[in-house]
Amino acid sequence: MSSDSWEEAKELVKARADIVDIIREHVDLKRSGFRYLGLCPFHHEKTPSFTVHPDQQFYHCFGCKASGDVFSFMMEFHHLDFPESLKVLAQRYQVELPEKSRSPRQREQDERRKQMYALNDKAADLYHCYLLEDRGAEAARRYLQRRNIPESVQQRYRLGYAPAVQRGGWNFLSAQLSEAERQLAVELGLQVVREKSSGYDRFRDRIMCPIYDSRGRVCGFGGRILGDGEPKYLNSPESPIYSKSRLLFGLYQQREAIRKQRRAVLVEGNFDLLALVARGFELGVAPLGTALTREQLRLLKPLADEIVLLFDGDQAGLKAAERSVPLFLAEQLSGLVALLPPPHDPDTFVTQFGIEPLAELIERAGPLPEFALAQLVDRYGETLDGKFKIIEELRSLVAAAPSPVQRDAMAKHFGDRLNFDPERLLAEVIPADSRSSAEARAGRSNVPLRKADLTGALKFIITFMVRHPRYFSRLLEHRVDDVLAGTVGETICIQLKALHEQGRDSIEPEELFSELPRGEERALVASLLTEASDSSPMLRDDPVQQLEDILNWLDRERMKKRSEILMRGIKAAEMSGDFAKLNELMQEKMEVDKDLKQVGIGGLRL
Repeated sequence: MSSDSWEEAKELVKARADIVDIIREHVDLKRSGFRYLGLCPFHHEKTPSFTVHPDQQFYHCFGCKASGDVFSFMMEFHHLDFPESLKVLAQRYQVELPEKSRSPRQREQDERRKQMYALNDKAADLYHCYLLEDRGAEAARRYLQRRNIPESVQQRYRLGYAPAVQRGGWNFLSAQLSEAERQLAVELGLQVVREKSSGYDRFRDRIMCPIYDSRGRVCGFGGRILGDGEPKYLNSPESPIYSKSRLLFGLYQQREAIRKQRRAVLVEGNFDLLALVARGFELGVAPLGTALTREQLRLLKPLADEIVLLFDGDQAGLKAAERSVPLFLAEQLSGLVALLPPPHDPDTFVTQFGIEPLAELIERAGPLPEFALAQLVDRYGETLDGKFKIIEELRSLVAAAPSPVQRDAMAKHFGDRLNFDPERLLAEVIPADSRSSAEARAGRSNVPLRKADLTGALKFIITFMVRHPRYFSRLLEHRVDDVLAGTVGETICIQLKALHEQGRDSIEPEELFSELPRGEERALVASLLTEASDSSPMLRDDPVQQLEDILNWLDRERMKKRSEILMRGIKAAEMSGDFAKLNELMQEKMEVDKDLKQVGIGGLRL
């Protein structure tokens, strides 16, 4: 096919691929105006600055400046080159791609990744053969026999053994590699090089579990120490082809069984999984030595309608199950929990009782939110004081639910369980000021405000912010970002925050315009900067006086909101009979209302 045909196919993929759907699989996005907002997946941040624009099909981070289209995201997030990302998207959206030769740079990147996978594959073979055939692995074979892991499972999972130091473990692997392979082994974490050291093998005296990706390529390893020493479990470090938070041990082998039964069972460790597989249980997967992540749940999301956490019943297992609840809620997955009776883990349980009792335990698994509530009740009791503590901890749990409908349903359910009015419980669990400001102002959900919809104070504030960005820090002190949430002004706020965090305090309007990504906000700023009507009060009036007017208005709005929240708290305290809390809230409301009157009646000159 011609180059024109290739470009047509590429454009067709881009037209069919919904960037919001693609990114939402990995980032918790919430609609904000006519774009989506979330925490950037490319750098650590606590305040969302990552925006996705569905109309223009691009993303932009105001923090780290990551920006691009759906191909850019696939390449950056999944560590793919362009041809790989194009191929993945083309398969997903059923677009036939023509053949095309790669550029020298693309071929070089492609070849390096192939070499990494090939080296991991070679290492897996060397470890596997050593386990099955070498006399130095007798202790490892006996250990697997004691753990009831038959050779058939060892073969299927390609288990291996990295010999101990006395058996040449310092350089067992590296001695069998070429110089080029040894250099690559350092990048993959198979070999460690330190100052004044020629390098040595990372894995020694360990049962080796190769970790596969969805295409059956060996990305890395998990090693369980055979003798004494720490750490007990050691995983490959992060590399261009290995990210432990985005992989699950056993998923490659169990994928079809999970897909057919639409159920997956998460266990805590590699050997928990192997013990179950050895007894014919094919639905298990395990995280890689880390707490469960949303990325791992997303791997299971297309395959399973139901995910069961099979954890030990000790305190560590209980805590791990509790921590996972917000992840399931955020991904809108049905999560269940089955706890093994202490002191058992899956291996000891099936060894003593067999696989059938374990299957029955899994069938009786209860919903994760119910489990979390039961744990809180056990911890704090159902006294009045205990209920307040439970409600406080439920705050983050209910807030993790991605939709108002889910939050309302959970609040009603928990309210009924704790004998609280659901509406009052919802007000306690999710205060009004944490809900969408745009929804609260508009009185309905998902109604973003475009430039044409901006009237009164909001339009005045955004215009002032664009024309006088040097005053933004003062506006921010008075929480202007809360007021503009859900409007076209929100992205402008995010950009101004980013500029200030870079130490650029004396910002000019043109700087703000140049930093904004293309889209409605950029068009709005352009129109406000070119507007030159003599009748505009924004041009005629003193900006210092305008600033004081705006700050006065923001203070009043914040106090009004606080007064409303306190009133809801007062009603909840009345219903619960907590008179100490009631008195405290009433005193605070009196102070807020007094301050509100003293702010003054001066307003924005609109």
